[in-house]
Amino acid sequence: MAHTAAAAYDKLIFELSSPGRVAWSLADADVPEADARKLLPEKHLRKDAPALPEVSEFDVVRHYSRLSRMNYGVDTHFYPLGSCTMKYNPRINEDMARLPGFARLHPLAAETLAQGALELMHALAWDLAEIAGMDAVSLQPAAGAQGEFTGVLMIRAYHLSRGEKRTKVLIPDSAHGTNPASTAIAGYEVVEVKSLPNGEVDVNALARTLDTDVAAFMITVPNTLGMFEPRIVEITELCHAKGVQVYMDGANLNAILGITRPGDLGFDVCHFNLHKTFTTPHGGGGPGAGPVGVKAHLEPFLPVPVVTKDGDAYALDWKRPKSIGKLQAFWGNFGMLVRAYTYIRTMGPDGLRAVSDNAILNANYIMKRLEKDYDVAVPGPCMHECVVSARRQKKLGVTATDIAKRLLDLGFYAPSTYFPLIVEEALMIEPTETEAKETLDQFCDAMIQIARETEANAAVIHDAPLTTPVRRLDQTKAAREPDLRWSRRP
Repeated sequence: MAHTAAAAYDKLIFELSSPGRVAWSLADADVPEADARKLLPEKHLRKDAPALPEVSEFDVVRHYSRLSRMNYGVDTHFYPLGSCTMKYNPRINEDMARLPGFARLHPLAAETLAQGALELMHALAWDLAEIAGMDAVSLQPAAGAQGEFTGVLMIRAYHLSRGEKRTKVLIPDSAHGTNPASTAIAGYEVVEVKSLPNGEVDVNALARTLDTDVAAFMITVPNTLGMFEPRIVEITELCHAKGVQVYMDGANLNAILGITRPGDLGFDVCHFNLHKTFTTPHGGGGPGAGPVGVKAHLEPFLPVPVVTKDGDAYALDWKRPKSIGKLQAFWGNFGMLVRAYTYIRTMGPDGLRAVSDNAILNANYIMKRLEKDYDVAVPGPCMHECVVSARRQKKLGVTATDIAKRLLDLGFYAPSTYFPLIVEEALMIEPTETEAKETLDQFCDAMIQIARETEANAAVIHDAPLTTPVRRLDQTKAAREPDLRWSRRP
């Protein structure tokens, strides 16, 4: 029976195909039928029928139902993916995004017919600005990385408006990979700043690198080891003394809601990952939302259009001569904005503070439970995530990858592995605030079990995963040589 179940999971939809089988059964039409092929130009017609699977409706339903049970996500399992805040998305957010007035509103509707949507966008921008201590927010960026790109473009426009041509952006060696990518795309030279062993910025190294050719310093707070930068105000003041703008990557904003604000720490720009901190869905590449907030001196450079309010009326302001221009079609991924607005209004100030308090508590609980069996990258307390190292296990022949694969057998998605890059055999764990102690204990028990198995019989870990429909894959080959053909190789 187990063999049959595994075989069913293993089949492609093409392998379920049977010639002549169809997915519908309809009565003959009682009205005259037209040949659709005669309505299309010859050049758009196929010479041969597409090689699609021939299956019944029941085949399709069963096939995709089986595939859906193989999916792993926050609705079904614990997802301790460090630096990504994979937390529960409240269903009230989904209900609000599906209100007909929002879901069916055309993006080209006249402003007079879209006042509710414009009011929501205006209010959300104000809420985000208040949360982050910023003066203005653009909701247009479609992802955190595009928010970074937007912020860097505004910094560039600001310097050029002052007659300054700065060419470099400084980034810590512990940064998220999108930071150097965004700045390079914007045309800047990326200069790496070394971190101290505990992951903090080496302020002396930063000071030596600051000069009048530096446009910005980008940093994540808390940093990618889950630690708050204790000298962050000193850092922002050092940068400002050289005319350097300071950008905060908001990926870890889940740790500081209601505790501190980037603007109060001296940051000029920060972006918000609505899908991380404000419970909009992770889009698997889209749609996402990465609004960017700025201080007043950068406000003239915001992307167009900007939602404005005049009395009780809301409008889209296109007349902004210093704007960096438009980022994408329409005004942003509006459904994500509705979800984030709903979440913020549902939680309120005290609720948002409780988010961070509980996220920090959960991360520290995990770190304390694992510290006897794994090396902690930086002794606590940590913020909303902790980083442990498998270097102790590596001495016995078991790597972070092996541990990640074994976790699949035990019912858990793996933490982020090998990030941050400055930690050997890194396992970056973020439990978020939405997980209960029982779930955290089950995860910690699994991690401790793997440590024990490593000491007793490392071969068990090398063979993992043992229970998944697909065993360990050649990930490098899959990335570099994807096989997209439907027919299988012999």
